Amino acid sequence: MLTFGQLAQSGAHVVMAVRNTKAAQELIQKWQVDSEGLSIPLNVEVMQVDLLSLDSVTRFAEAWNARSAPLHVLINNAGIFSIGEPQKFSKDGYEQHLQVNHLAPALLSILLLPSLIRGSPSRIVNVNSIMHHVGFVDTEDMNLTSGKRKFSSMVGYSSSKLAEIMFSSTINKRLPAESGISVLCVSPGIVQTNVARDLPKLVQAAYHLIPYFIFSAQEGARSALFAATDPQVPEYCEMLKADEWPVCAFISQDCRPANPSEEAHNVQTSYEVWEKTLEMIGLPSDAVERLLDGEEVKCRYGQEQ
Repeated sequence: MLTFGQLAQSGAHVVMAVRNTKAAQELIQKWQVDSEGLSIPLNVEVMQVDLLSLDSVTRFAEAWNARSAPLHVLINNAGIFSIGEPQKFSKDGYEQHLQVNHLAPALLSILLLPSLIRGSPSRIVNVNSIMHHVGFVDTEDMNLTSGKRKFSSMVGYSSSKLAEIMFSSTINKRLPAESGISVLCVSPGIVQTNVARDLPKLVQAAYHLIPYFIFSAQEGARSALFAATDPQVPEYCEMLKADEWPVCAFISQDCRPANPSEEAHNVQTSYEVWEKTLEMIGLPSDAVERLLDGEEVKCRYGQEQ
């Protein structure tokens, strides 16, 4: 959450879209205490969204778009890695790593395109992971239920992060330069955060003792902050697009351009991930193009029962 605090302390209007609104309000109070003496008052608000519910994601996007306000940066920062846990599914029927780390951010990114267009030049920043390097996406088995691959939390997490890069690369290609929207993924490095918050207490304790978690949460936020604010980022993204680079911009934990995995460069699989994702999140295949044209697009989620 330090990413949002640093943005707010720099004068940005920050909207925290969170599952636990009470915890977010408490965090804002801490930021306000830490910011005493600064000349810029904090402008932070909290809105509720549950990434394990695509209905919730759709309602959030509708509520924000209804403001007709510009959105300059969307940071898809939330994620889960349920280390050692058995396979679990959301109420939408999707494997939880897939839904929280990929499907929900994908749906949010597309549904918020009208606001991102109003905020152009704008950016979609997807916080990814170096673990995508060991991921593999089978578009016929994205829910990991066929038995072709034995499920583990590592398989679920790494595959969801690879899917996110593939989807990001495809939406990046579908957004014309004149839209002014840059799409990029960032790696925070290996960070000690609350990503394991839903694990049993004993497992959480072991997780935090692992010596390889070399960055604090604040250090891990650097690449996302860089991607969200550096003035040269749009130019870099546009250069890659002009060169027909197969993947979107990827920023490393030390805030430098990096190259995602070889599998992330698979254009055919990326397109298949794009198509399958749109099907899973209940959007038509031409949703992006229609939203860019100012048309209304209906999602099968978030509809009144």
